[in-house]
Amino acid sequence: MALNYRNIWLSFSGMVALKVRTGGSESPGIIMMLTGLGIGMEGIRHIVMPAPESVVIPGPIALWAAVISIFSKEAMFWYTRYYARLLNSAAFLADAWHHRSDALSSVGSLLGIGGAMLGFPVLDSAASVVICLFILKVAFDILKDSIQKMLDTSCGDLYEKKLSDFILMQQEVLGIDMLHTRMFGNRVYADLEIRVDAAKSLREAHAIAENVHNQVIKDFPSMKDIMIHVHPEDRSGAAKEQEKSF
Repeated sequence: MALNYRNIWLSFSGMVALKVRTGGSESPGIIMMLTGLGIGMEGIRHIVMPAPESVVIPGPIALWAAVISIFSKEAMFWYTRYYARLLNSAAFLADAWHHRSDALSSVGSLLGIGGAMLGFPVLDSAASVVICLFILKVAFDILKDSIQKMLDTSCGDLYEKKLSDFILMQQEVLGIDMLHTRMFGNRVYADLEIRVDAAKSLREAHAIAENVHNQVIKDFPSMKDIMIHVHPEDRSGAAKEQEKSF
């Protein structure tokens, strides 16, 4: 039974490797959730209403296949995650977690197969319930990520703090009046209001804003665009009402 459940899981777990875009990832998440529920319900049914005559005890080959799968999938997880971070690729990162999910499901299969070989076939059904939980966790993460990106949610305080500190390090930037970020798919969009010396000419203020724009795009690869508004600040530090927009 464990191998049957694993084959079903492997048939659908490849969906985790899909690149998460705006929309498009809800269907794989829903399908995976339904698959996980189906596997879990089947496992619970066999635990509650066992049918000894229908239980097939797996052999050593199945046991070794599970062990090899655990180590190979875990190695692929670390390899893929390394390049995902190196390339800043959401698609590679999703594929890495696909490998980790396979490794975890293989652990459940290993426990089920080993238990069945030791004379505890009920562990095979229990393992299917464990695999169900892994599938549901991955499905939940896919749906959550998709919904957040569809709603243009903020990039979070940590990201905005890092971005603010970087902007304040740029030449001629005296302060930040407002910074809003939002995710759209895998890319970041931002609206920024900075303060510069009121004595600067329009050309100079534009050059400062352009430099901030270029440096942010260069140092934050996920940043698709940043709209910058410049507020003049007098020597006392008070921002004036007029505004120059770029």
